[in-house]
Amino acid sequence: MERYDDDALVLSTVDYGESDRLVTLLTREHGKLTAFAAGARKSKRRFAGALEPFMRLRVHLVETRGSTVRLDSTDIVAGYYAARGDLSLIARALYAVELCRELTRDHEPQSELFVLLEGYLTRLDAKEAGPTSLLAFELSALAHAGLMPRFDACALCGAPPGERPRFDQAHGGAVCEPCSLRAREAVPVPVALLSGLRALQEGARTPLPADLRARARGLLNVFIAHHLGRRLKSVDFMAQVGLD
Repeated sequence: MERYDDDALVLSTVDYGESDRLVTLLTREHGKLTAFAAGARKSKRRFAGALEPFMRLRVHLVETRGSTVRLDSTDIVAGYYAARGDLSLIARALYAVELCRELTRDHEPQSELFVLLEGYLTRLDAKEAGPTSLLAFELSALAHAGLMPRFDACALCGAPPGERPRFDQAHGGAVCEPCSLRAREAVPVPVALLSGLRALQEGARTPLPADLRARARGLLNVFIAHHLGRRLKSVDFMAQVGLD
């Protein structure tokens, strides 16, 4: 059995049996892994406080048969404890880790996504993540997964979206008015919303007005749910704490 160390972010945990835990990790070198942590729920020393969502760890792993690895021990690198004291920051962090978990496949290297998620959690913890930062994070994560929605041109014909654009999640983004006849689920969107989202894709960080932010959240929620086949659970939590 091969043993190795890696940097990891905890994406989620599930209790297993009476004392064990299954931990989903996003690692720097090995991608997403499901790790079996024996006795994690009873041991107060071995994994003390480490196996919580969005913890940053140095993990010591052992390959086993099948797709699950064994988690032998962990060292906490960053707990993002300041973020854990603010409900709105917790909601954003939980959404970010759930999105990364659902966008990735097991054992596929995702070093760029790891850096993206680590950077976002670090900004949340430092309370430096502005009101548009979650949208920027989502768009970057979608790009890493090969699911980047198109806002600069019609996703069907490639023409400019025009003055009365629509957005259709099934076709991957904006559609112009003529093509909207072929996109039955397309909904009207403001031109300013498409240009704002395109700017975020291109690296701009100018905050969107609150009304456009709320519309953008709705569009991306629908787009992500369509491509994943389900709505992320943390979307409802964000709504409960009043995040647009």
